[in-house]
Amino acid sequence: MTKGTRELLPLDFRQFERALAQLPDGYTEGYFQGRPWGATVKRSADGKRLWLYGEELGATDIVSFNLYFLSDEKAVLKPCEMSSAKVLDFVLGFSPILPARPEPICAPG
Repeated sequence: MTKGTRELLPLDFRQFERALAQLPDGYTEGYFQGRPWGATVKRSADGKRLWLYGEELGATDIVSFNLYFLSDEKAVLKPCEMSSAKVLDFVLGFSPILPARPEPICAPG
């Protein structure tokens, strides 16, 4: 394994996967450690790669990584010039602000 690469163990992977599943594709805003962040998530069409780029809004901190799914129980995390711990902390601690659901339109009856 190369520096900056962390092989996720099954338990880590399940927690990490659950947190990632809560993030929508595309851009979303939310909070991490009480500060506003924007994050973009892209998933490959074949489901074997996920890319995330996040940045603290109004500041300079970023989080960026690729996650490669090798099997149902194994994935390889490739952070972009930062520690795996920073990536894990961000994904597990980021709380997206979900847009309000529109009111249903009812046809006059």
